[in-house]
Amino acid sequence: MEGTVIFAVILIDFYLRFAKVLFERYKGRVKYWLTFNEINMLTEPFGAVMLAYHNGYPYTCHPKDVFFAQQYGQIHNSIAGDVHVRGAYPGFAYRYFAEHDMHIEMLPEDVQILRNGTVDFVSISYYSSNCVSLTQDEAETTQGNGTVNIKNPYLKASDWGWQIDALGLRYVLNQIYDRYQIPIMIVENGLGAVDEITEDGRIHDDYRIDYMRQHIVEMKEAVCDGVDLIGYTCWGCTDVVSASTGEVKKRYGLIFVDKYDDGTGDMSRKRKDSFYWYKKVIESNGEIL
Repeated sequence: MEGTVIFAVILIDFYLRFAKVLFERYKGRVKYWLTFNEINMLTEPFGAVMLAYHNGYPYTCHPKDVFFAQQYGQIHNSIAGDVHVRGAYPGFAYRYFAEHDMHIEMLPEDVQILRNGTVDFVSISYYSSNCVSLTQDEAETTQGNGTVNIKNPYLKASDWGWQIDALGLRYVLNQIYDRYQIPIMIVENGLGAVDEITEDGRIHDDYRIDYMRQHIVEMKEAVCDGVDLIGYTCWGCTDVVSASTGEVKKRYGLIFVDKYDDGTGDMSRKRKDSFYWYKKVIESNGEIL
């Protein structure tokens, strides 16, 4: 136990030095800072700054499914969000902790630190949605961003089973803004797919363009709904190893990287069709889709 405490102190010192360098070097240039990326994926339900937002619809209209969907959102999204936006755990969190034999040791000064350390905006990743149920034991399941839940029969899915739900993004944005009433930034949104170089030497990823277009349309609708949406960044710029599957084959980038799962490839880069499309989207601030 003593070694664990010493190790934690060393990490804290490293982090403080890292943060100091960033803040001093980029002072005046970077206006929005995120402390952690999708940390609720690793430590649910304790907290995050940037949330991997889990949108679970009730699979049926049975009251048990509807209530379970509400609880699913509370545990996966609202506990973390409330701590960092409101500066305190929500009431339902304490019942969840008690029922799962979890004890949060907090001193009076810890409570004050949470209250003083609230965020200025909510940031999320959004890729897909799923369904949840307490009444359907035999329903078909599918993958999501760190989740395995029930497949929605009304949605198409990516090559890896992540269900494509652009309207769900509008739903999520309204849900978050209704709860917190502070600006929202979407910091991850994109499509993992198999991209191939065609005979003309290009990557025609119309499926990615269509995915992003649909989601940006719904973002604009959410703004019309009254949501204070201040930013959007897609995932991602270049192809990288997929965090969810460990594959290069599952590509998200607007720029193709010549690297493959067997280790071959010269790491050269080539712009996909989505790169040129997204360039126009940025230049027009979303007017040209």
